[in-house]
Formats: sequence, structure tokens, C-alpha cells
Amino acid sequence: MPSPSVPRHPALTLSTIALLTLPPLLWAGNAIVGRVAAPWIPPITFNLLRWVLAALLLAPLGGWILRRGSPVWGDWRRYLLLGSLAVAGYNMLQYLALHTSSPLNVTLVASSMPVWMMLVGRLFFGAPVQRPQLGGAVLSLAGVLVVLSQGSWANLMQLRFVPGDAWMLAAAFTWSCYSWLLTRHDEDPRVRADWAAFLLAQTVFGLLTAGVLTAGEWTWLTLAAPADMPTRIAWSWPLAAIVLFVAVGPSVLAYRAWGAGVQRAGPTVAGFFTNLTPLFTALMSTLLLGEPPRAYHAVAFVLIVAGIVVSARRA
Repeated sequence: MPSPSVPRHPALTLSTIALLTLPPLLWAGNAIVGRVAAPWIPPITFNLLRWVLAALLLAPLGGWILRRGSPVWGDWRRYLLLGSLAVAGYNMLQYLALHTSSPLNVTLVASSMPVWMMLVGRLFFGAPVQRPQLGGAVLSLAGVLVVLSQGSWANLMQLRFVPGDAWMLAAAFTWSCYSWLLTRHDEDPRVRADWAAFLLAQTVFGLLTAGVLTAGEWTWLTLAAPADMPTRIAWSWPLAAIVLFVAVGPSVLAYRAWGAGVQRAGPTVAGFFTNLTPLFTALMSTLLLGEPPRAYHAVAFVLIVAGIVVSARRA
């Protein structure tokens, strides 16, 4: 997996900032609705249905990639790796985490993403860790802690972690590997030039892994039937709406924006934008409860944005 050279990326522009802000917003919504759906559907099955629907939505746009003679078949190992990491791995781990952890806790643990981005880049891609990136990580994590503590140190001391948080740590590492692999243009240029075809190729091969994992999940549910996991799908209109939302927003739209943003800014800088997710999650949860935003939300926003700005500086 090592790369002979580390790609250089231009400074952030408004369009790049917009591309990298949209995914955290959609992923915050994904964490909330994923928690709502947890009692209705097993997590790995939920992930499979999400991406099956996403593949159907992408097929009219990039379906040529699946025809005989398509360049995707010669690079099938790359797409299987990308799909297994992003389509099957990251999302499956997140939904598993949401069965025992709250949306805010899940997105808080995911705020370790900048650290994972730097470690994966340094260990496997030869990317040096620069002082601005370390400073940005400190500022961004401080902003996340402000959200979690609601501006009170006593609240922070009462934080309790659960098994789902460990699943989310694994998810953050998986997403970091995926993001760095996006910087390697090892596939046919015609595929990378067509975002829908590129994402559909990842989705189709990722569904192979997701299908195997889903079969394992149902075997496990049949044999073990854990008390905290649904053993059947409780279909309803709210669940159908949730599946549609996660297929369109956090899947197709967010992955399209993230892929384009990573190409522009690089994985390390892009990773700092994921720290907006806990802030968006807290705001959405607050609005759903009918409570107005608080002053600490503004403080957290300033710290997280400061982390992004500092990390984007060239050493």
C-alpha cells in the first residue's frame, strides 16, 4: 500500500469547504436516524439495504461501468478493497456502535478521525505529520469536548463509554484507510472521471462483502438471539423513510462530496471537517427536543473551524 510520493493539494477554497462540510451534516443525520432505527432492524442488514438502494439510484447514472468489457473488471481488487472498507466496513461498524451508544457519543469518538488520518498517512503513505496539523487536531478536539461537556467540566467527568464506542474507533480507522486510498489513482482514468461510475463500482463490490456479513448476522441472530438486537425487520413507513434518506443523503450525496473534497484538499485536512459531525449532531438533537442552541455550540464551532484553518496552513 505504500505510495512513492505524497500528493500536494492546493489551499482551501469556498467550494472545497462546501464539499467537505456537506458530508458531516449528512452523517450527523445518519447517526440520529440510525439510532432511531436500531430497535427495528439489525445493523448489518440495515447497512446492506441502504447500499442496495444506493446502487439502484446510481445505476442510471454510472451503469456503463458494469457492462462487459468495462475497465472495472480488470481493477476488481481495488474496488473490492474500497467497497469493503467504506460500504461494508465503516457503515456496518457505525450501525453496530449505535445499538449501544448514543448518536453524540458515536460522533464524538469519530472525532478521533484527524489523528487516524495522520497516523495512516504517515505509516502507509509516507505523509509527514506537520505542526499545523497537530495544532489543528488540538483545537478541533477541544471543540468536540465543548459540545460533549455542554460547556461544563462536571458534565465531561460524568462521561461513560460503552462497547459501541470501540466499534466506532474501528470505524474511524477504516474510514481513514479508505480516504487515503482515494488519493491513489490506480484505476482507469475513465472511471475516476465519472463520479457515479466510480462510486457504483465501489458499491457493487462492497455489497459482496456486505452480503456475506449480513448472512453471518442472521446466522448469529438465529443461534444466539441477543436481547439488545432485533431478530426481525419491523417494517413501517418511518423505517422505509429512514432507509431512503440514508441511501440518498449519507450515501450517494455525501460520498460524492467527500471524494471530490479529498481530491482537492487531501485526506489529512479533510479529516478535520469530520469534527463538525458531533456539533451538527448536537444541534440536530437539540432542535428535535425543541431546545434552542446554546452559547457553548458557538464556542465549539469557533474551535473546530479554527482547527480546520490551522491544519490547512502550509508548514
